[in-house]
Amino acid sequence: MKACFVRMPEVLSRTGLSRSHIYKLQSSGSFPKSISLCGGRAVGWLDSEIDEWMEYRINQSRGRS
Repeated sequence: MKACFVRMPEVLSRTGLSRSHIYKLQSSGSFPKSISLCGGRAVGWLDSEIDEWMEYRINQSRGRS
């Protein structure tokens, strides 16, 4: 499987969360950590980790393990 990075605008769109809430969840360990891209200010998330987090949240809200 090929790794794919997703940037903040897509993370916001896919999750429906605000930027500040994503960073708050990251700090508490409840959201995938961002990855520094090119050593600068640019960050991204692994597409697969965002998908896994969303699936986990769906299962939690539905009472599934």
